[in-house]
This record gives sequence, structure tokens and C-alpha cells, in this order.
Amino acid sequence: MQLPAVPGALAPSLLAIPVAFGINAATALADRLALMLVGVLLLAGLISIIFFVSGGSHFQDPLFCVFVVLSFTSVADLIISLEEDGYISGFMEVYVREGEPYLRTAHGIMICYWDGIIHYGLYLAMMAAIGQRKSYRNLGLFWLGSLMMSIVVFLLGNLIGKYSSDLSPAFLLNLPYVLIPIWAGVRLFQQPKALPCLSPEKVAKEQGKCLYQRPQDMGLVLVLLLTAAFTFFRGMVVLDCPADSCFEYIYQHEPYLRDPVAYPKVQMLIYMFYVLPFFCLSIYGLVLPGCSWLPDWSLVFAGAVAQAQFSHLGSSLHARTPFPYQTPEDVWWSFLLTNVLYALGPQLLAFRCLRCPAFFLPATPASRGKKHQ
Repeated sequence: MQLPAVPGALAPSLLAIPVAFGINAATALADRLALMLVGVLLLAGLISIIFFVSGGSHFQDPLFCVFVVLSFTSVADLIISLEEDGYISGFMEVYVREGEPYLRTAHGIMICYWDGIIHYGLYLAMMAAIGQRKSYRNLGLFWLGSLMMSIVVFLLGNLIGKYSSDLSPAFLLNLPYVLIPIWAGVRLFQQPKALPCLSPEKVAKEQGKCLYQRPQDMGLVLVLLLTAAFTFFRGMVVLDCPADSCFEYIYQHEPYLRDPVAYPKVQMLIYMFYVLPFFCLSIYGLVLPGCSWLPDWSLVFAGAVAQAQFSHLGSSLHARTPFPYQTPEDVWWSFLLTNVLYALGPQLLAFRCLRCPAFFLPATPASRGKKHQ
């Protein structure tokens, strides 16, 4: 039996609902090692179902199998977040309590919401593209950045935060989330780009413009400069900078950065040591033409920052965050405005790179000749 790509992939992902209910009902599985073994067996069984449903037709692109398996876990994550917020009950309580108690934190709930809604939608869209033999490279790069940011912050926060002593064998189920994106990222970058149909003369004309002749790029450079400055400032805040401005900010504007769960601190340090250099390189790519790497990496970092800011914003305001670390009500609007604008910068950069890619194409002989004139 062979089903179309999306319906055939949707069916296994929805199996997460009865499976979660069945596991929760089997109270004998409350042992932590048993929970991990059941998780491994479920993934193996899911892969078998995928092969049966698809008839092997979509295995020409192995990422199809990856997306179906991850869509199953996305539905499970959505169930966890809804259950922890009290909207449903009786599904994943045993697993979360005995296997991964850190998912009950505000950050854990937020990343489950993101995975169950945004990632799930991306999986369905990419599986539909595979079924229709269309390119999904751009969607895949956005997903890659989002998933990598989510899992790196989550794992490091668990290892060094207050839940480091509560790690169980079920924690090992998160390790494939580190290996799979690396392998998937290599395959995504190897896929051919959809090159725009532009004449060499048009490319040369666009690349011959100075920055002041491109007002939109000037505005984007200014946004990236402000974003980079804010990134550096928050990095110094979590590094316990003794400056009065840092002390005031962490206690009066973002006390969540002091939460002992360590997720916000890890997040700000990743911003400082990885995202900040990318912002600087992006400014370079907007000033000088021919930086063909920028469109791809702008999508990766757009996904990463979107996921990170959603989790950070939601966790700062969520009731599961202890009251001393919640954002004070009198600074809600300034906190929301600064963090939403921070998330918007990389999205604008990715949109600009995709909308007008001529400036970032490899320099043509015509454009090189025009620069020498």
C-alpha cells in the first residue's frame, strides 16, 4: 500500500496521541530505564511503518524519513506543552515526571510549543515538497537553525543548570537531535540553489552601487549594529559585569537571566559568541558585493534567533518561572518591544537576501570591470 506523501506522513505523526495515552496508562513503565527503552522501540517501529506506508518511494531522499520521525516527536512535544499548561491531561505525565522533569520548566514548555507548532508545520511543508519533487532548501535551512538552537540551549542548560542532578537515561533520547541536524545540514547545503534569472549586466549594475545608494541596506546595517550592541550588552550582563547598567538591567528589566535553570544564561552566551560574529559578518556582506554565503546563512540564523526569542520571551512571562525571575509588569512593554525587534532583525536580513539576491551573487566579469573603472 502506498499513500501520497503528506497524508502518508501525517498518519504516523498522529500516532503520537494514542501512543502517549497508552504509555501513560501503563504505570509499570514508571521505571526510567524502561521509559528510554520504550522510546527507542517506538522510533524503530515508526520507521518500519513509514517504509510500509511510503512503499520506499520517498526514500530516494532520506530526509523524508527524518522529517516523518521528527513530526511524530513534534506531536508528542505539543501534547507535553498542552498538558503542562493544564489544557489536557493523562497523556505524558508519567514520561515527563520520571523521564525528563526539566520539560516542566517554562523553557521546556516553550520549546515544546515551538516544536509542536512551527517545526511540525515545517515538516509537513518539506514532506509535501519532497512528494511533489520541489525544492525545500530554504525551508530546510530555516528549520536547521531553529532546531540546532533549540537543542543546544536545552542540552547545555540541563547539564549545568539546577536539573543536572536529575538526568535519567531518557536524556539520551535527545542525542539524535544533535547528530541528525548536522547530517541534515550537510545534505541541505549540498542541494542545488535556485538561481535567479538575472543578466550579467543587471548583476553588475546592482553590485556597482555603494551603500548610500541602497537606503534599505543602510537601514538594515543600522538595525544589525543596534542588534549586535544589544547582544554584546546582554552577554556581559550574564557574565556578571560589575557595571551599574548591567546590574540594573538584570534586576529591573530581565531578572529571568538570573534563573538557576541556566537556559537564559546559555542562550545569551550563544548569542554573544556565535550570533554576534554573524551579525558583524552580515554587515560586511551588505557593504561589499559578492558574498554568496550570506543568503544561506541568513536563513539558518533567522530560524535560530526566531526560536530562541520565542522561548526566551515566553519563559520570561510564563507562570512556571519563579516569581523573583519573572519580568516585572512595569517593564513588560519595553521588554516585549526590545526582544521582538531583536528577533525581527535576522528575519529582515533573510527576506532581503531572498528578495533581491543579485548583490550577493558571485562577481561577474562585467561587475569586476565596473569596479576597476
